[in-house]
Amino acid sequence: MSKGFWAIIIAIIVIFGGFLWFKDHKANAPSTTAQTSNHVEGNGQKGVTLIEYGDYECPFCEQYYPVVKQVVAQYNNEIKFEFRNLPLSQIHQNAFAASRAAEAAGLQNKFWEMHDMLYENQSSWVNASDPQTVFSQFAQQLGLNVTQFKQDFSSSKVNDLINGDIAAFNKTGQEMATPTFFLDGKKISPNITFESDQKTVNVPASAAAFSQLIAKEIATKK
Repeated sequence: MSKGFWAIIIAIIVIFGGFLWFKDHKANAPSTTAQTSNHVEGNGQKGVTLIEYGDYECPFCEQYYPVVKQVVAQYNNEIKFEFRNLPLSQIHQNAFAASRAAEAAGLQNKFWEMHDMLYENQSSWVNASDPQTVFSQFAQQLGLNVTQFKQDFSSSKVNDLINGDIAAFNKTGQEMATPTFFLDGKKISPNITFESDQKTVNVPASAAAFSQLIAKEIATKK
């Protein structure tokens, strides 16, 4: 048989093999049906929902943390506040692990306690080569079952919750940045922008300025 004939046969095999690989690759692709986490504070009597997508290692999120905490406490009866994970793993080496710690604590009903501890002690773990050791110490301080915490920390259940949050954020079409806030589904930017040394700098707005955005949204519900 001619060389041209065998070349055609080989090409058909390569194409068919590539089709099978593509089909198998799609079949084994990670599921995108993971549900978001469900960490909500507040009574929501006015039907207003504030969602934050945050990264525990993000220094800007850490700056916003006390502001958000104050505002949520101020409007505890009127709104619901939901925190979702958005670890920027490409630039924050321990961000995903921190989200794991918060979600693992959540499985023992201590999500918000771990959430607060991670932000309030951010400097103690952001550069750790083994942050899980620090997180286990946090778990012990919070009175968690540390053995269960470690198991949950490494579980697919916790991994799926985080990936569910990331998938939900991707559906918003927004640029991946933290913190990102949505007030009743609308992206808001409660920050102050100014120029410093020819660079644009964003700093968190005061709690009073942040609360004005929420008060304005509450007023639309009347």
